[in-house]
Amino acid sequence: MKLWTKAVTSGILVMNLIACSHQSTAPLDTVTNLDLDRFMGGWFVVATIPTPLEKDLYSPHEYYARNADGTIETIFSYRRGSLTAPVQEMRATGFVRDTNTNATWSMQPFWPIKAEYLVLYIQEPSQDALQNALVSPRQEYQYTIIGRNKRDYLWIMARQARVQPDQLAELIDRAVAFGYPRAAIQLPIHD
Repeated sequence: MKLWTKAVTSGILVMNLIACSHQSTAPLDTVTNLDLDRFMGGWFVVATIPTPLEKDLYSPHEYYARNADGTIETIFSYRRGSLTAPVQEMRATGFVRDTNTNATWSMQPFWPIKAEYLVLYIQEPSQDALQNALVSPRQEYQYTIIGRNKRDYLWIMARQARVQPDQLAELIDRAVAFGYPRAAIQLPIHD
């Protein structure tokens, strides 16, 4: 019964978040050609405008894997309140909505909720990293920016938990150029 109550409460909260009105803005442009295989795997959330469920999180990490049916298994792991708190997980299923670009998804934490998920930016590995074999042989994307047209939530992610300050500043500048308020962007702490 406790699990059912938690699920219903979470569902109501998510539905309220989706229903909240926000200043309308022009639709965001997504990347034009997302290679899903290169996007899969682990990503550290290095900057964010968090949802209410994501506030006060430490070491946020997202993991993506393709399912046989074309959906994307998503596991969001984190510690709540401190770096020493136990690791917790939230699971969701991603649905690719635009198969021309593969960059427009909807994320479903549970039925019937599906939230907008837009891949706004991806960065290729640097030539130095490729030459020094610092990235995997499949040349995964190294940085990404995920957002929503409402510009209410934002996730800037990297393959490494620690990002050079100039690289992080460049990613945040890109998010601001997409219309996100700089003052709302938070930097999670990673262990």
